[in-house]
Order: sequence, then structure tokens, then C-alpha cells
Amino acid sequence: MMAGMSLTFGPDRQTREFQCDCCQAPIERAWNFIHADGAAYAVYFANCYHHKDKDHDAWIDVIFGTWGAGAERWGDHVSFACRVGPVAGQNTPASTLVTAGLAHADGPLFGTKLDREAALQHPRLSEFWKVSDFILEHDPLVRGHIYGR
Repeated sequence: MMAGMSLTFGPDRQTREFQCDCCQAPIERAWNFIHADGAAYAVYFANCYHHKDKDHDAWIDVIFGTWGAGAERWGDHVSFACRVGPVAGQNTPASTLVTAGLAHADGPLFGTKLDREAALQHPRLSEFWKVSDFILEHDPLVRGHIYGR
């Protein structure tokens, strides 16, 4: 992604609520396309956890690759992920790289699921941070869960 590219959400944002396996608390998920200058650029899945006995946090997966051409063209997909939430020693939430796609089955949609070490070395890392920042600022479910607004 080039500097100055305009990010927007696709028209088909969806949400779903289900239960956490560890504590039966609700998990809210949002997902959608991210468009760059009007063209499909990435897909994200954001899980917002309301744990009963742990920190409330969000886990965001972002998938880059070819879109709009069918699953047979998804060989170039690569996934990044971060956890956003409380961090010891800080009074504001922070984003930390984690292994991508942990809550999702392997398959062509997620492509290569990067772990933290591989993500830190990947040439698209700065693109991931721009997209995750966009999600944190503009997805109402994620923004409300993390920042309370």
C-alpha cells in the first residue's frame, strides 16, 4: 500500500455473537473488506472478548491478497494478527503481534498464517499496522470495546 492511500470499509460489514469456550462470556465478532482507493484490499475478522476473569481484549486478523477473482486465486493470501488490550505497566491499550488465524481453520482464505516472528520480518508489516489502526479507529464494535466510545 502506498502512503496516502484512502482506506474505507466494504459495504457488507457483518457481526455475530457467540460464547467463549473458557468462561461462557460473550464474544462479539465483526468482519468486512477493507478497500484501498475503492478496491478490495484486505479482509479482517475482529473478535472482542468479554471474559469474566481475564482482561477484555480484541484479537484482529487481517488477510492480504487477491480478492474478487474466486478462491482459486487465493494462493497469495497472507494473514497477520494482533491482540489489543491492557498491557502491564501501561494505562492505555496496546497492540501486540500474535499468530494469525488462531480462531479459524486453516485454508486458502487465510493463506499463510504468520506467527509473531515471521510477521516482524514480513514486508507487509507496515500495511498491517495501518489497516489495524483503521479498524480500531473506525469499526464501531471494536472501537467501543477497546476505548469505550
